Amino acid sequence: MKRELYIFSGLGADENVFQQLDFSGFATIFVKWIVPNDEETIENYTTRLLEQIKTEKPILIGLSFGGMIAVEVAKQIDTEKVILIASAKTKKEIPFYYRFAGQLGIHKLLPTRLLKKSNLITNWFFGASSMLEKQLLKQILTDTNPVFLKWAIDKIVRWKNQATTKNVFHIHGTSDRILPFKFVNCDSEIRNGGHFMTLNKSDELNSILQNKL
Repeated sequence: MKRELYIFSGLGADENVFQQLDFSGFATIFVKWIVPNDEETIENYTTRLLEQIKTEKPILIGLSFGGMIAVEVAKQIDTEKVILIASAKTKKEIPFYYRFAGQLGIHKLLPTRLLKKSNLITNWFFGASSMLEKQLLKQILTDTNPVFLKWAIDKIVRWKNQATTKNVFHIHGTSDRILPFKFVNCDSEIRNGGHFMTLNKSDELNSILQNKL
């Protein structure tokens, strides 16, 4: 029987962003985002997601915001491994300007419709360069639940976690523009990798993942 692998995608993204990664040796379960309750804490939200995890001491993979949630999961249950891709382990790895905006509440002034539009700026931030990547990013932004999007952005910029989670392995791209490389302390770097490196740096990622898994 194959071991189960629980995967947390980024903001609003689904398993399509992992289509180039090789998880053939595992039974993959993509954890589905649920609509947050009003003023729900990231801890309570994580507790509700735990209903989807049926394995004792699971292996978790988290991309971007999904990595932050994977860290929160690992604070509530024992895990075998937690692999983060283009993510953050503690609030110190969230850029200071995001945290400053969170303290002032500036992020709440951003209209959701602007955050859901794909354009040259979003393509540049995510590192989406090919037509496939741009189309996928556009679809992700279009499909993202606006309530979840606003809630998740609030949790990112106001994340308070300072705990070091055991069994964590952090992979980060040196050209990530959303969570810049200079702010994180990762275990493995991917040269010129951006926030969309699950698609355009999949060979390097697969090599690292096969070694760690």
